[in-house]
Amino acid sequence: MEDLTKALNALNILSAMITPAVLISACGTLVFSTSTRLGRIVDRVRDLSRTIEELSKDDGQIDFPEERLTEVERQLLIHARRSRLIQQSVTSFYIALSLFVAAMVAIGYVAVFKQAAWMPNLLGITGTLCLLYGCVMLIAETRLALRAVNSEMEFTLLLRSKYQERRAS
Repeated sequence: MEDLTKALNALNILSAMITPAVLISACGTLVFSTSTRLGRIVDRVRDLSRTIEELSKDDGQIDFPEERLTEVERQLLIHARRSRLIQQSVTSFYIALSLFVAAMVAIGYVAVFKQAAWMPNLLGITGTLCLLYGCVMLIAETRLALRAVNSEMEFTLLLRSKYQERRAS
């Protein structure tokens, strides 16, 4: 009977460790995808920087340079805000990841030393709140990304109308 009790206790400990392990996996996936988003922002900012260099050359070969420069500056401001939100998200996901690992360690600690039984729950709840915060920051970043795309589409349509006006006159 005592062997059965020990086996069930070990199984309960293992089962308790599964939830933080699943959340650790989720954090890892979010860190990876968010880092990819940051890389795309960096690539876009580099493209915009090259565009500013081209627009700054005073050779008169680019149509509507002032309008283009205004749009590029608007895009750079949006991407700066996006990168800050991404940085907050990634930091939050790493903190959550650390808290979930600490929760797993705390589960083992409580099982061995039979004290501080509150610790795994506190660490897990705090990690979940950090995970939630990171997700909220990603939602805000996604909204900014959509705003940037919409702004680019509106600008493209504006250029089209300017070219049409030029042809008509």
